Amino acid sequence: MLKKGFIRDGTRKIIASITTGYGDSSSVVRDERNKITGRTNDTFQTTRDSSGKLVSINSADPGLLIRKK
Repeated sequence: MLKKGFIRDGTRKIIASITTGYGDSSSVVRDERNKITGRTNDTFQTTRDSSGKLVSINSADPGLLIRKK
């Protein structure tokens, strides 16, 4: 079952969403415009950006994909 969570900034504005529950233990991260910013994988502990390039090889942290303003 897919589950969607939201990440909000200090003013409660939605800045990203994370969809989990995929069969391969990955999560999809989207920005506030619903554009995919990347994917994390808990099994392999990796984080990839929207073009598939590795962002981290030892952490499945979706926070690495959220652009800070």
